[in-house]
Amino acid sequence: MILEAFLVVAAALFTIGLFGALTQQSIVMLMMGLELMINGIILATAAYWYFLAPAAADGQVIVVAVVTAMAIEMAMGFAVVTAIYRAKRIDMTDSATELEG
Repeated sequence: MILEAFLVVAAALFTIGLFGALTQQSIVMLMMGLELMINGIILATAAYWYFLAPAAADGQVIVVAVVTAMAIEMAMGFAVVTAIYRAKRIDMTDSATELEG
């Protein structure tokens, strides 16, 4: 495959994620949009790294580390959203702005 194909898919992922992050009011859907945006960035970075230095495994190691950190971050985010929902019954971003006390 050529680099442009990977970059088109990465741009599509980022665009779909951006649309989802900007249009959704559900906190979970917002997080899913952010996840798609990050996946697009990771795909573009991995494609560049593969085409610039295909013999080096440095890019693969960094991608695995970033995906692992992203999975931990999303698990913590969902835990926070679950705690907010259990405490205040808030699941929309408009309502989450009033979380004091």
